[in-house]
Amino acid sequence: MDTGLPDRATAEQMLEEAKRKTPGPWVRHSCNVALSAQNIAELCPQMDAEKAYVLGLLHDIGRREGSFGMNHVLDGYRYCMLKGFSQAAQICLTHSFPNKNIHEAQGQWEREEDRTIVGELLAGMQYDDYDRLIQLCDALGMASGFCLMEKRLMDVALRHGINQFTVDKWKAYFQVKEDFESVMKKSVYEVLPGIVENTFEFVRSEK
Repeated sequence: MDTGLPDRATAEQMLEEAKRKTPGPWVRHSCNVALSAQNIAELCPQMDAEKAYVLGLLHDIGRREGSFGMNHVLDGYRYCMLKGFSQAAQICLTHSFPNKNIHEAQGQWEREEDRTIVGELLAGMQYDDYDRLIQLCDALGMASGFCLMEKRLMDVALRHGINQFTVDKWKAYFQVKEDFESVMKKSVYEVLPGIVENTFEFVRSEK
């Protein structure tokens, strides 16, 4: 495990502590993002599935502060940096901005100055495959489980609204999906359980 990351057990402890502090569906969402990141990374040469899992688990850790607007990205960055986990800190910022465009944010900034700080930090960051992987997995996992990306993007749009940059953001997500599938040689949906049931909201009857 890279020194900029906690190990799996520590990351799970961090999420459990955050859950006690600020419970909510964001915790289940984080677990789903972690699982999907692990499953996809396992099929991508040169990627570390354990690292992918940890980054997915912590991408929304800023919500531990009770911030459910866009400020959670900076709260998570600061929290992870204080812990010495610089790679996890970067993911806290980058998972919401596939084009590094601060105006893509869907949701309100509780502290306007945070938007400026996040924009400056993003400008100095170099995205790698792990940034892109967590962006992808964030767009595949709801609290209730995995779903088609279109459903997840629409869910976010209905809750937080859209703006003139939203379509470009969506296009970026689909491009990342295509890029990973070209490496995996299969659809990302093939490695995520419960896609049909969760997307279309039905339960298979047991025979």
